[in-house]
Amino acid sequence: MKRLRQAKVYYKDELAGVLKEVENGYVFQYDKDFVEKNISISVSFPVHGEPFESEKLFPFFSGLLPEGWYLNIVSATQHVDSKDLFGLLLSTTSVDTIGAVTVRKDDQGNENG
Repeated sequence: MKRLRQAKVYYKDELAGVLKEVENGYVFQYDKDFVEKNISISVSFPVHGEPFESEKLFPFFSGLLPEGWYLNIVSATQHVDSKDLFGLLLSTTSVDTIGAVTVRKDDQGNENG
């Protein structure tokens, strides 16, 4: 089985939720304390306590990824397969993203599937 990864999603450096790679796709869930603030990270993720599920990486997160020639450079320098969208997300969105959202690897949440 493949190794499943997890990331913490921050909004303006505040923990907003967790993005998980699962056997059949991806799950994003807001942090319960962040839900109380009633701030959404995107119009595609309205605030609520239930998890969002998708078979593919959510378009919001895919939109944070490099494309074209820059994707090739990032893939080579970060040693991440250009088809590994979650790996690219973890290696490219921890700081200085366009907008207020960053995604950081969560070593504590990783598990072997």
